[in-house]
Amino acid sequence: MTSGTKLRVLTGVVLITLVVAAVWWSPTWLVAGFAAVIAVFALLEFFSLAERLGFHAYRFWTYLAVLAIFAQQWYASQAASISGLGELLYQARSPRVTLDLVLVGFVFGAAAIALWSGRALSEVLPSVCVSAAGLVLVVVPFSAVVRLDGVDVIGRELLLFTLALVWTGDTAAYFVGRAMGRWKMSPQLSPGKTWEGAAANLLGALLVGALFGFFTRMDPAHLLVMAVLGSVAGQMGDLFESAFKRSAGVKDSGSILPGHGGILDRIDALILAAPAVWYYFEWVVMRRP
Repeated sequence: MTSGTKLRVLTGVVLITLVVAAVWWSPTWLVAGFAAVIAVFALLEFFSLAERLGFHAYRFWTYLAVLAIFAQQWYASQAASISGLGELLYQARSPRVTLDLVLVGFVFGAAAIALWSGRALSEVLPSVCVSAAGLVLVVVPFSAVVRLDGVDVIGRELLLFTLALVWTGDTAAYFVGRAMGRWKMSPQLSPGKTWEGAAANLLGALLVGALFGFFTRMDPAHLLVMAVLGSVAGQMGDLFESAFKRSAGVKDSGSILPGHGGILDRIDALILAAPAVWYYFEWVVMRRP
């Protein structure tokens, strides 16, 4: 094992330990807070990539929108909670804070900044576009981790399942791809990724689904379906983030994590895996008779 691989493994072990501990022992509001901080750092890296292409975001206002999005997702998880049924009458009489309301509020703020900030008019369209892109492409899908954690009774297991399938799949793809990868998935986007690694990713995710089905109260069949969806979506997210980096001419989104690059590099698969798992759970599992 090379020194680079050892550093990658050590960093991964430390991060996984910290994240698992945080998810297992933290209430949903605290998980939402942790996730919001991670999203802000990921967005900072996204905006740094955009600046290499000449696009300058409305950073401060967009960071405030990030906090509002995660607060709204926590609010939505509480409103849907069985334990919160006693508050439903009050909530029915009060204005509902929805995700689209938060996004419309962001648009109003961006419009005010564009009209009265004094920035050059030539910067208005690029700045608005890259600010909105950061929210839509990174923050909103990643915020599904809060909805997963907020599910009654099995929320923390559901979030840990999603994290585990991403971590296991990434690890399997990395080592299998290095050992026996021959068929390149997308040489232009990510030269190191192979179809053999992608297959290992899927098998690793299925193993996680089988293990969680054996040790938890969740339906094994649904877990296997969610494992497949999460694996495929996660690999799409990984390649999508690679497209951002290649277009900006960089290898990593940052250097804050030794052996792993930046925060955006670490959560790229989770950005699409989390909503894939969450929406299957919401639309299929929660609505079954």
